[in-house]
Amino acid sequence: MSGGGLLVAGTTSDAGKSVVTAGICRWLVRQGVKVAPFKAQNMSLNSFVTREGAEIGRAQAMQAQACRVEPTALMNPVLLKPGGERSSQVVLMGRPVGEMSARGYHGGRQERLLGTVLDCLERLRGTYDAVICEGAGSPAEINLRRTDIVNMGIARNAGLPVLVVGDIDRGGVFASFFGTVALLSPEDQALVAGFLVNKFRGDVSLLEPGLDMLHGLTGRRTYGVLPFRHGLGIDEEDGLRVSLRGTVRESQVAAPVGEDVLRVAVCAVPLMSNFTDVDALAAEPGVVVRFVDRPEELADADLVVVPGTRGTVRALEWLRERGLADALRRRAAEGRPVLGICGGFQVLGEHIEDDVESRRGQVEGLDVLPVRVRFAREKTLTRPSGEALGEPVEGYEIHHGVAEVLGGEAFLDGCRVGQTWGTHWHGSLESDAFRRAFLREVARAAGRRFVPAPDTSFAALREEQLDRLGDLIEQHADTDALWRLIESGAPTGLPFIPPGAPA
Repeated sequence: MSGGGLLVAGTTSDAGKSVVTAGICRWLVRQGVKVAPFKAQNMSLNSFVTREGAEIGRAQAMQAQACRVEPTALMNPVLLKPGGERSSQVVLMGRPVGEMSARGYHGGRQERLLGTVLDCLERLRGTYDAVICEGAGSPAEINLRRTDIVNMGIARNAGLPVLVVGDIDRGGVFASFFGTVALLSPEDQALVAGFLVNKFRGDVSLLEPGLDMLHGLTGRRTYGVLPFRHGLGIDEEDGLRVSLRGTVRESQVAAPVGEDVLRVAVCAVPLMSNFTDVDALAAEPGVVVRFVDRPEELADADLVVVPGTRGTVRALEWLRERGLADALRRRAAEGRPVLGICGGFQVLGEHIEDDVESRRGQVEGLDVLPVRVRFAREKTLTRPSGEALGEPVEGYEIHHGVAEVLGGEAFLDGCRVGQTWGTHWHGSLESDAFRRAFLREVARAAGRRFVPAPDTSFAALREEQLDRLGDLIEQHADTDALWRLIESGAPTGLPFIPPGAPA
């Protein structure tokens, strides 16, 4: 017998589907329900490696943690990793299967994947009491409905009730709710059970007349109004929103333990991937993390991070065009801390031979680390563990570039020369003892009287965030009605709202 299910859709991208899904998952698991997350198709540069060596969206890994289960490829069978404006790498069941244009993907490939994603969903529903599915973008993208496998396409085929989330902080949420339903076919509309308002500020009683009118117009109720809360945007799918100059990664409010703060500048390279690597730094009291795109913004930084990227050669060109390449070389020569992670590690090397990603052949790197990189067609997907700075470290690797380390001091799988560090390991800074040791090194080199807090646990902070999401659902949603949806499906007799989907 298949377990229950629910599809969390949104009026727009970034309406809060990922965090609402995680919140519902955490609420359910606290009720003793065996639950799993699912997203048929994810477009994201922020990914994760499961224990079996499969690459999935980082948001689904976070949702699995909310469920207190180990993430697997079943939870995100299709992952699209943009490589430019018009093409993406297609990752199927955790393994890359090639590059494809958006036209090619929506022109036929996507439809052929429907059987795969339905099989994955059915396998999860056969194992768990409930599967909470996340949609993508909006279910009312009428130009893509024919080939859809992640919104109403999966809902229709799997008989899932649909909850539509709207971000009221953006404005226009009533029109968005109504318009989303009104642009769906009668068959799709029959599965849309109702709405969930996200990021509300103020007095809910002022909103209630509008919710009553929305119910009168659509015949569909609102299942909850979630208040605005800072610091809940964990493991976002899209790096574009945080890559703008001056954006500050949300940090602990706690004062620094030592006399100084530590300033971290993250180069906002194009196609930035796994930018969540710096979340563990931002979790430290007294560490301020900023995303930057100008060389003068490196001047007062105690540590500069060059993060991962889906376009290593493109990022290298961007660094040169902006004057950041010269600034990084000067920092390295002066013994001021620089950390390169994955693609950021690769650009710090002597040269890159790339006939896979950019197909540009041999390209000169910044030449601050004794490393040569050759891009292999096979992607490295591993979960390594080891030791650095005398402390245990765990991480995960996602890269085509193979690094030949020719010198320096060993550092994880990369190397260190002076105060320039490079590694392919994502997530290493989540290892608490290692992070503290690394920050002590950075503070010493930067001449800062910064002291890492002795008891910061990144895993515990993540658990607290997930519990806060669960609390939001428990306290501000009609959980009895939500459970009826999950267990029994959409209510019968929901009215059709014209005009419906175009012919």
